[in-house]
Parts: sequence; C-alpha cells; structure tokens
Amino acid sequence: MIREVKKTFRSPAPPPPAALAIKVRTLAPSMSRSVGQVAQVLVGDPAGCAVLTVTALARLAGTSEATVVRTARILGYSGYRDLRVALSVLAAQQESGQAPAVTSDIGVDDPIADVVAKLARDEQQTLAETAACVDTRQLAAAVAAAVAAAATARRVAVYGIGASCLVGQDLAQKLLRIGLVAHAHTDPHLAVTNAVLLRQGDVAIAITDSGSTEDVIEPLRAAFERGATTIAITGNPVGPVARYADHLLTTTTTRESELRPAAMSSRTGQLLLIDCLFVGIAQRTYTTAAPALAASYEALAHRHVPNPRQPPHD
Repeated sequence: MIREVKKTFRSPAPPPPAALAIKVRTLAPSMSRSVGQVAQVLVGDPAGCAVLTVTALARLAGTSEATVVRTARILGYSGYRDLRVALSVLAAQQESGQAPAVTSDIGVDDPIADVVAKLARDEQQTLAETAACVDTRQLAAAVAAAVAAAATARRVAVYGIGASCLVGQDLAQKLLRIGLVAHAHTDPHLAVTNAVLLRQGDVAIAITDSGSTEDVIEPLRAAFERGATTIAITGNPVGPVARYADHLLTTTTTRESELRPAAMSSRTGQLLLIDCLFVGIAQRTYTTAAPALAASYEALAHRHVPNPRQPPHD
C-alpha cells in the first residue's frame, strides 16, 4: 500500500550551545528573511543577546516578538528562555576559547605544510560540528530499522550521486561484510527501478549534502511510498529529501572555497555518520556480525601479496 507524504517540516533537535552557530548556518538557506535576521543577531553577539528580553531582542533585530520565539523553535529550543540559556553558555565558551574556530581558506601560494595543517584542522572541525549536531534519537531509530531488516533478511538500498555515491558505496560494503543484503545504487535509473521493488521491512538510505538532489530524492520517494523504512543523511534537514525520510541524520553545513569544493567537507561528516550507523548495527547484531567479519578478514588475508623486503616470521 502506497504511503502518503506527511512530512513538510521537521523540528530539529536542540543543538548544544557550542553548535548554535553551526545550526544557524545549516538552516540559513531555509529561513525566512525575518527569522534569518534574528539568527544572525544571535550568533553575532551571544553574550549581549543572552541578557535581552524577547521584546528587546525583537527591537534589535528589527522584527517582532513572535518571530524571535519562532526562531528559537526553528533552532530546536522549546522557547526563548531555553535559547537564552544556550546563548549564555556559548558566550562563556567563546570567552574561554572552547567554541569552534573558523578555518582559514587555503591560498594558492600556501606552502604544502600549511595546506596539510589547514585541511587537518578543517576535517577535525567538521567532525566535531557533525558530532555536536547529530540527533542520537534519530540515529538509534535508524540503527533499529536496519537491525530489523537484517533479522528478516530484507534489503538495504543506498542511494547517492557524485561524492555522496562514494560514501554510499563505503556503507554498503561495510554492511555486506556483516552479512546484510546491502547494495549502493549510483545510476539514477537503476536506483529508481530498485526502489519501486522495495517493500515494508526493507531500508532505503539516501545521501545528499544539499538535500535537494533529484537523482537521490526520486528513489527515496519511491521507496517511501512503497512502505520501506527511509533514512536521509543530509546537510539540509529542511530540504526536499526530508519529506520522504522516516529518520533524518544531519551533517554540518559545508564550507566551500576555491581550492576546497564543498564535496570534500560534506564527505567527512557523511563518513562519520555512516560509521556511527554501521557500528550501531554491528553492536546489535554482534552474534552474527562478528563471525561474518572474521570470515571476511580471513578470506582477504589470503589475497595479500608478501613483501619481498620483509623477512619471513619465525
């Protein structure tokens, strides 16, 4: 039986104070002008905003009290009071140097040592930001869905295009090694033909940083309508992909520069989430996953070419 789309907006989980600016950046493309004004004022001066009443903040942002409250809820807080608490904590973290720093862009004349240092710092920041923003309830639900599929020998289908397709292939091969029936579909036509054959008990996973990649959304929609459990890994939790996702896993928004395409940064957060998903599944299917992993290690060990420069072990 085909399901009707019910999801048009999903309230995000409250971000930790240090991740407030990240949350604003992630949701900025979907914010209205007035909500965006409030959000920018908040992250621009968290210490100053933390002591303001809702009326004073509305006046400062040039908007209404209702818009301030709506902004707080869009960011994941139950109301303005909880937002003020988060702003106070964020201000204290910034003063002590604990809040995340913005990574410098790589210049065309940067020496290779600086390139290594900047890329390493940016990768670390992306991982920290994604970890801070992940909704562990959604992650646990996604793991449970995959475990249920494993228990009933149902299929796990993964959809991704471009850089996201590489992440999808990584997830699929990990799941295969613990005995799940998992495949990554990178051809848009084959992805859709696979999706229309999915049924209740199957799991479909879409990976798209923008949340609006049609070639990824279309198979997820088809899987959703046919009753499969759907999971989306995206940097845009209010993008079109969210309409067809039972469980939404959010990465941090990418920082693109001339020499570092957004796909490089988005890949880092996506890989963290698929590793979390995989480990969660392996934990909950340990009795079958551990022997399967051992068997795969054993099979691959016989395919290693000996190193002629290394003396044999006694």
